[in-house]
Amino acid sequence: MSLFNGRNRLRTFLIHLAAVAAGIILFAASFPNLLFENGLPFLAWIVYVPVVWLLYRISLGASFFWGALFGFGAYGLFNYWLSVFHPLADDAVGLIYLVYFMFFFPLLKLSVMLFPKRGYILQWLLWISFEYLRTLGFLGYSYGITGYSQWRMIPIIQIADIFGVWGVSALVIFPSLYLAATLNRVQLRDLPLSGAPDGLSSAAFFKLSVAFKLKGKKRNVFAFTPFDKADSLIGLVWIAVLIGTLVYGAVSRVDYTDAPTKTVALIQHNTDPWRGDMVEYRRNYEVLRRLSDEAIAQNPNLDLVVWSETAFVPRIYWHITYRDHQESYQLIRELLDYIASKDVPFVIGNDDGRKEPDKNPNANENYRVDYNAVMLFTNNKGDVSKGIAAGIYRKFHLVPFTESFPYQKQLPVIYDMLKNADTHFWEKGTEFTVMEINGLKFSTPICFEDTFGYLSREFVRNGAELLVNLSNDAWSKSVPAQTQHLSMGVFRAVENRRSLVRSTASGQTVAVDPNGRVMAMAKPFVETQLTVTVPIVTSTSLYTRYGDFFPRVTLFVAFFLLLIKIILAIIKLKRRKGGPYGVANATTENSHH
Repeated sequence: MSLFNGRNRLRTFLIHLAAVAAGIILFAASFPNLLFENGLPFLAWIVYVPVVWLLYRISLGASFFWGALFGFGAYGLFNYWLSVFHPLADDAVGLIYLVYFMFFFPLLKLSVMLFPKRGYILQWLLWISFEYLRTLGFLGYSYGITGYSQWRMIPIIQIADIFGVWGVSALVIFPSLYLAATLNRVQLRDLPLSGAPDGLSSAAFFKLSVAFKLKGKKRNVFAFTPFDKADSLIGLVWIAVLIGTLVYGAVSRVDYTDAPTKTVALIQHNTDPWRGDMVEYRRNYEVLRRLSDEAIAQNPNLDLVVWSETAFVPRIYWHITYRDHQESYQLIRELLDYIASKDVPFVIGNDDGRKEPDKNPNANENYRVDYNAVMLFTNNKGDVSKGIAAGIYRKFHLVPFTESFPYQKQLPVIYDMLKNADTHFWEKGTEFTVMEINGLKFSTPICFEDTFGYLSREFVRNGAELLVNLSNDAWSKSVPAQTQHLSMGVFRAVENRRSLVRSTASGQTVAVDPNGRVMAMAKPFVETQLTVTVPIVTSTSLYTRYGDFFPRVTLFVAFFLLLIKIILAIIKLKRRKGGPYGVANATTENSHH
């Protein structure tokens, strides 16, 4: 008997492990990956079926283990390229999501324990809330939000101008939870040989009995306990919402036929600018200049030339002001003279180093504070010859651990590990800057920042008519990594109904119209320039006005349902034990008399 039980437990464990493995593979395959450059978006509609089905079969305690395994495996496979970003990045993200899912899965399990009939509705609310919450704060990370898998499904993503990416996630997540609940109703039962189970007609019994074998007067049958009318109605509501989404996607797209346009040259130099020394910095500058000259020669009426994030490494303001490194100063002097000779404005990513003793009191470091910045240089404003920019934006949302770690005092060991791994920390910017030149108002979210909806929304609320993203994903050496990044940027265009251009070190350098359609894309990992003419739309979307209201509502409703149900369960338990007024105890005591 013990041997049989052991085999049965092993078989059960392997089934559960297979379910988690299937969920991990489906998750990674839904997004851009090594095998499918743009991902397989249709998989996202069923991606969570295996793991949610598993939750119906396991205990609340076991859900901690399986959640941790799924979180670590899913993000380890999906974000495989993080291992080349930073020595600690891959481990950090894997461990963070191990912890996240270790506590998230028990909440999903608790949902079906508290709401046995329709726990999938609470699971749906919790999943949307979870995706939203994990983008907030220092550890905020938008990669893997379910809705981003649909980035090329233009009719589907139009609802983002109302609900943000969260509306798309809500639509795509629901089928997994509904189907998992459906599968849970399929069970192996011992049924009489002659007759259907109670509540099931003979015809339905015949259709739903998918396998059987005779055992005396009974047979084992996989029988399906059907949904009631309420469940069927919920399914129909989702179908209606899907149809409504497709209709909205067809009628809501911005018609920009008569909109004014601007022409922008996006320079892709195909190097990681931080790798190397002054020799490499000069070579990189020469590539940037050559590609810019090509773009200007092809279209003399350019409105902007855009170089990617920190494309030019020597600190322009610092070396022009303090001149403590002659080679850097000389290269910067050549850059400024080059820009001054052109009539077109240049937007350049650069390290904005300043002396700020209040933020860095260390005299040995010359009080220097560094900002990851974007600078606008033009002959119309500022003073190019003196390195004075016409506009400057400093990165507001820094990458956790690799660009920022504000817990040096609280966690000195981790801080020292990061510093020893050659981490370059930046100071955080404070303003949602809108630059203006020749009648064009634009903002420049830097790299990681275009993965967050709230940032682009604030830029647009401040008056930005065009979103100009500067990124450097060259370090990843991975097209899937760059495409995953692009997939999130597409939503910023739809959410705010603005054109988006991305100038990157190695890809994906693109132009996206206000409907989320990729208008043009440069080939990744080559030296090239992409000149695009994009529409300038100034209408205001509901998302721009109200932001992330949808996930906040789901969070409130989910919390309220959980709280109320837990309170009712506690009251019920107390009554079973004798109630708050001791009625049962008194009855027991009287019985002894």
